Amino acid sequence: MQTRKLGNSGLEVSAIGLGCMGMSFSYGAAKDTKEMTALLHAAVDRGVTFFDTAEVYGPFTNESLVGEALAPVRKKVVIATKFGFDLGGPNSDPRGMAGKPAGLNSKPDHIKQAVEGSLKRLQTDVIDLLYQHRVDPEVPIEDVAGAVKDLIQAGKVRAFGLSEAGVQTIRKAHRVQPVAALQSEYSLWTRTPEKDVIPTLEELGIGFVPFSPLGKGFLTGAIDPQTKFESTDFRNILPRFTAEARTANQKLIDLLAQIGKSKGATVAQIALAWLLAPKPWIVAIPGTTKRSRLDENNGAANIVLTSADLKAIDEAASSIEIQGTRYPEHLEKMTGL
Repeated sequence: MQTRKLGNSGLEVSAIGLGCMGMSFSYGAAKDTKEMTALLHAAVDRGVTFFDTAEVYGPFTNESLVGEALAPVRKKVVIATKFGFDLGGPNSDPRGMAGKPAGLNSKPDHIKQAVEGSLKRLQTDVIDLLYQHRVDPEVPIEDVAGAVKDLIQAGKVRAFGLSEAGVQTIRKAHRVQPVAALQSEYSLWTRTPEKDVIPTLEELGIGFVPFSPLGKGFLTGAIDPQTKFESTDFRNILPRFTAEARTANQKLIDLLAQIGKSKGATVAQIALAWLLAPKPWIVAIPGTTKRSRLDENNGAANIVLTSADLKAIDEAASSIEIQGTRYPEHLEKMTGL
C-alpha cells in the first residue's frame, strides 16, 4: 500500500484508509465484534494505516471496537476520531432517524471532556487526528481551534481536523491552530468541494479526506432499485436512496462500469481511483464490513487514471444529473453522518 501525507501536517497515512462507522452504526445492526476485529487486523496486514472513527458512532461503541482491535499495533497506525455532539440526552438520536438528531456541542470544556472519553475507549495516550465533527454555529471556530491547540500542547492530540466546514471557517480555524485535514463528503455523485474548498486546501497545505467516497455504497454497483435495507439502516431516510432516485442514478454506475472494463477494474475501484488521481494529499476512507470489499477497495490504489481518463470521466459524469439530496432537510445542517 502506497502512503500519502496529509498536506503540511506531517501525518503520513495509507492512500486508502478504512472508515469504521458501519461496523457499529447506521448501516443496519452492529456487526459481530470478533468478525470486525479480524477485519481490522486484516486491514493492518494489508498495509492500511489510517482508521476513522468517532464518539457518535454507536454512540461510543465504535471507538471501543477500534481501540481494542488496534491496541497491539498502536504505534503502526494513525487513528482519527471526532467530537462535537451532545450524546447524553435520553431523546438524542445520532442518526436523526426519528427526526431528533443529537445536538451540536463544540464548547471548549465539552471538547476536552469528549477527548478524555475518546482516549479511554481508544486505549491510547494520544489521538493522532482530532476532527470537529460538524461546525457548531453557537461556538466561534476560533474557540474550537484554541481548545484543540491546548490539547495538542498537552500531548493528548497530534493534529487538528475539521469536517464539512466551509472556506471561511477553515481559514479562521487555521489561523489559530493549523488544520491538518478536512473531512467532507466527496465522490463522483457529491462534488460540492471542488469549487472553493479543494483550492483553499491546496493553498493552505491542508489534506483532504473524503468520507463516503463510494456514495454510501451506491458507487460499488451492488445497489439497485430492488435493494432492501435493514430497518435500522439510515439509507432508508435518504432522498438519494429512494427507488426512483436509484433508478435515475444508475446512469453513473453504467459509466463507471464502462471505464472499469477498459482498466480491468470494478466500479468501486474506478470511483476511488478517480478521487486519488488529482492530488497527492487526498486520502479516501471507504468503509466496509467485508474482507472481499476491503481487498477490492485497496486495489484501487494501484489503478492509474491518465489525464485523458479523468477528462473523459468528468465530461461524461457532468452530463448525468444526480437525483435526490444527500440528507433529508432536518439532517442537512446538523448530522453526525
